[in-house]
Order: sequence, then structure tokens, then C-alpha cells
Amino acid sequence: MTSTPHHVVIAGGGVAGLEALLALRALGGEHVELTLVSPAPDFVYRPLAVAQPFALGSARRTPLEDATRSVGATFVHAPIESVDAAGRTVHLGDGSDLAYDALVLATGAASEPAFGEANVLTWDDSRDVDTVGGLLRDLEEGYSPSLAVVIPPGPGWPLPAYELALLIAADARGMGMRPEITLVTPETAPLAIFGPRAVEVVTEELEKAGVNVELGAYAEIDAGPPRAIVMRPSSRRLEVTRVLALPRLRGRAPAGIPADADGFVTVDAHGRVTGVPGVWAAGDGIAFPVKFGGLAAEQADAAAADIAADAGAVVERKPFRPVLRGRLLTSSGPRYMRYDASGGDGEGEATPHTLWWPPSKVNGRYLAPWLAARDEEAVADHLPQSGGLAVQTDLRRDYIAS
Repeated sequence: MTSTPHHVVIAGGGVAGLEALLALRALGGEHVELTLVSPAPDFVYRPLAVAQPFALGSARRTPLEDATRSVGATFVHAPIESVDAAGRTVHLGDGSDLAYDALVLATGAASEPAFGEANVLTWDDSRDVDTVGGLLRDLEEGYSPSLAVVIPPGPGWPLPAYELALLIAADARGMGMRPEITLVTPETAPLAIFGPRAVEVVTEELEKAGVNVELGAYAEIDAGPPRAIVMRPSSRRLEVTRVLALPRLRGRAPAGIPADADGFVTVDAHGRVTGVPGVWAAGDGIAFPVKFGGLAAEQADAAAADIAADAGAVVERKPFRPVLRGRLLTSSGPRYMRYDASGGDGEGEATPHTLWWPPSKVNGRYLAPWLAARDEEAVADHLPQSGGLAVQTDLRRDYIAS
């Protein structure tokens, strides 16, 4: 056991970074001294950004200074420029250095347009969501009779594309218009990562909304005229007036940390960065094909348990186990989906009732209740008296079983 607190530096103020902060305080207690470093001053809860153009929700901000203060940690407002792994020091963008015993990289991923054509609108929840407003007006007023919502190949999170297609279809139908909307995806089935039961429910929702789906399609853009989506490997063409695409993601590993050609960091099941002692990583910046806040939180928990054990806390080291929990927004209400991607969970679950508590879109064992305590109004919307079904959270069950 260490005689002085283990100094842990957490780089990044997103889901993985904040979950790691809360988990380390809960698991490590007095054995750890925590510093959170972030180039942004706020934690931004982005999953509801897709709902903002439809007046169904919005992104929420929490000052990171408040978050760190609540757990007795230090906040440093600066980017990390590089890591001296041999000297266990990080160099910050403000010219200062920070020594660490353990470093958690939660720097996330950068997004870029998947298609370079100027007439393709890219959906990015970190940018101005109002750009979707012009597309909605064109569809509502009949100027754009067809739309393709495209999921590009590569690591990412497909669920927002389904939400956009479903909500746009409902919005246009509410204005008396019925544009032809097609979702183009390389997936073998709609939201197949959530298992067979979710595929059935999502397929039903798409059919009910009148959204066509092109599966197993790797899209290319032919700017035309006429503008068309060329789907590989079939080479079939789909002529459309507007295209809305999810972005392509790139890792943001700082200098001094090995990464693959796309900037993603390779880690083991406990989040340890391959070949770099004393450094862990979690979240969208690691080499894992699915990028999702709930998985980022699970990865952060695995890293936190490993670090806390190193610091001398009596904690079981639990490897990352991917359990997917997603809340799909539709015009008729949310659909909750849960699937154990590591196996042993049958066909998964998909239901209009909550499958976890608090019923947030991003689920973290520590982050979700921490956020819910600061957003009572959002949680109240899901209480039984307003039509929801209160259920016991399954987060603890998942971790005991892992």
C-alpha cells in the first residue's frame, strides 16, 4: 500500500473523464489525489442535441470546476499537448507541467465530414445543431422531396442517424408533407448492435414512419446533377435532393502516446495503454469500434478500478464488459434498448419502458446518478405518475456479474 495518495491526472472533461473522476473518488477514497485537465470549461451532456431541432430536448452544461469541487479534486483548464511517459509528466498547452502516478486519457475523438461535397450536411452534436433547421424547412415546404440519411463506415455510433430519420419524417408529416426518406447504412440490420429484439422494434418504427432502409451499403456521393448516393458493393444509385450524414471520427492521442493510423489508442481489458506503463485510456479515443457514452463510462470504470487497486484501495479489478444501453427517440416516445454484447443475454431487450435508472441516454454507474441529482426535472419526466415504469437499475447487477 502507498503511504501517500496516488496522484491521478484525468485528461478530458467528457463522459469518460467525468465518470473516471467520480469512480476514482468512490473506489479510491483517500488513496488517490485527483486532477482533471480539460481544454473546455464545461461538461456538455450532448446526447439530447439530436432532439433540439425538434424541441424535444437540448444539450446541458455543467461547469467542470463545480464537478471537481464536489469530489475534492483539482481542475486545470488547459489542453494536454504531450506526455512524457518515462518521466510520468504531462505537458499542458499553457506551458505548465503536471506530474502523475497514473494518467487517464479521456480525450475523445474529433469528427470530420465523411463526404467532402459542399452540398452534404454533416450532423455533429458538438456543433451548431440549428443547421438542421434549414433542412427541416425545405422538407416541410416541399422544396426537397427526398432525403438520404447516411451512416458512413468506420468506428462510430449509428443511433443518431435513426433518430434523425424518424424525427424528420414525423416533422414533415406533421406539416402535411411526405418526402421520401432513406437511411443508408453499412449495418446488416437496423441497429444490429443492440441484438435481435431491438432490430424487430426499430424495423417496425422505420416502417411505421415510412423510412426506407438500404442495408449493407457503403455510400459514395455523386454530386450530379442529379445528385445521387452510389451504394457499394452493389453500385446501385439512389437519386436524392438532400443528404444528411453522420461524421467520420479520428482519435486525438497526445504526442508521446502510441496510436493507430486514425489516432486511436490501443488498450487492454482494464484500459491500460499498450506499451506505456502508468497510462490508461477510455472513451471514444480508444481503438474500439463502437463509440458511445455508455460504453465510455464502462471503460472508465474498468480503468478506475484498476488504478484504485494500484493505489492501495481494496477494490476488485474488473475488466471492461460491453453492455449496450440506448434510448432511441421516436415521434411516439423513447424506446429503451439493452444488449450484453459480450454474450449470455439472449436477444436483448427493447421496450417503451425504462430498463435502467436514472433513465438517461448515457448510463454510467457514477455519472448517471450524479447528473440526475442535478437535474430533478428531467428525472421527474420518467416517474410512474407520468406514464413511465419505475424499475430497479441494472447497473449494479451488470458489474457484479462481470
